Amino acid sequence: MIRVRGVDKFYGGHAAVSDLNFEIADGECVGLLGLNGAGKSTTLMMLSCLLEPSKGHIDIDGIAADERPEHIRQSIGYLPEKPPLYGEMTVRGYLNFAGTLRGMERGMLDERITEVAELCDLGRVLGVQIGTLSHGFQQRVGIAQAILHRPKLLILDEPTQGLDPLQISEVRELIRGLRGRHTILLSTHILSEIEAVCDRILVLHEGHLAAQGTEQELVTRFSGGGGSVEIEVRGDAAALSQATSEVQTAVGSPVTLHIHSTTEHDGLIRAQVRAQTDVRPALSRAIVAANLDLLSLRQSRSGLEAMFANLETQTGPGAVVTVEVSS
Repeated sequence: MIRVRGVDKFYGGHAAVSDLNFEIADGECVGLLGLNGAGKSTTLMMLSCLLEPSKGHIDIDGIAADERPEHIRQSIGYLPEKPPLYGEMTVRGYLNFAGTLRGMERGMLDERITEVAELCDLGRVLGVQIGTLSHGFQQRVGIAQAILHRPKLLILDEPTQGLDPLQISEVRELIRGLRGRHTILLSTHILSEIEAVCDRILVLHEGHLAAQGTEQELVTRFSGGGGSVEIEVRGDAAALSQATSEVQTAVGSPVTLHIHSTTEHDGLIRAQVRAQTDVRPALSRAIVAANLDLLSLRQSRSGLEAMFANLETQTGPGAVVTVEVSS
């Protein structure tokens, strides 16, 4: 569905993106992940034929973007970071306007407005002015206009930006419901967004494609599948230290123990264990074998958070680690 080869985009002397190379297959739901300023929106605008690359080639569904940009713009669904809404229009009037711009026939358009209103839970607000709706409902209207003409490719730029927790959950559920109907490319800097919705991840870092693959592949590559584990145990600190040493021997790689606090009256120990691999099974067995009470054991941060921390450390300012991971 998408093929990007050697794409650069310069604003004056500044390279917003540099040497992008990736492919997205028909039917995939792919997350474009990166910190603010990584080049996500610039990339999506080039894929939507709203910006021309300074260099390189983009094909969308087998069509060269530099040869038939108008055709591509007509055939994709695009939700920019700020939805293109008109506050004085009603929801129905706006969707009718969007469909007319796309050349949809009247009978088909009326039918599709009913369908997308149901899909996006807009039925009860079809006659309401868009400017009076909550931000969450306005995002739904933006998604509705993007899917109105049944595009094969759906591009969403920060679709949950500025939403409250309940609205975020609702929009994510809506996007999950669109999987299988469209190829979806979703841009975000929110790690939980990727974890909740996407099959595969493209990681942009300072304008470069730093890595790509499934969540587990990237976590394993950058954090070794390990990271840090927070534990609470009840018992003797020396016994906990010995148990940690036995885990290190069992896994054959460094394991470090840092005790945050101990409570004398009940023997409660709060500690952090760091390792290059996932030591949770071995650690829990060693703690129980040492006759310590294991009260809790959890990873300190998500795998993607660990990946980002390690990516920043490995690349540093202006550098890049290019990792090709097969999905």
